[in-house]
Amino acid sequence: MDLKAAFVIVCLCALAITSTEAGIPKCCITTKRDIPARVLLKVQRWDLQRSSGACDIPALILHVRGMRKPICADLKVKTALMRLWLKMKQNRQKATY
Repeated sequence: MDLKAAFVIVCLCALAITSTEAGIPKCCITTKRDIPARVLLKVQRWDLQRSSGACDIPALILHVRGMRKPICADLKVKTALMRLWLKMKQNRQKATY
């Protein structure tokens, strides 16, 4: 009976750890400032890393199509990325008219 109880406790602890993402966070250690426009065009999504959390530096984490690892970019790249997306959106709207 004790073995069953221990097994249930271990399973519940494993479930709690995996569901709350209590593992070691993946942080950017360095950032890149110069990222080519062709790479920025392939960005599928991006996340913001804040220095106030578990990570030491603020960064923009870019998830690029066709790349396994995300790119750690300087926060100034966010402005360039937004401009590029806005320009692409305007070009698409012009093409539909």
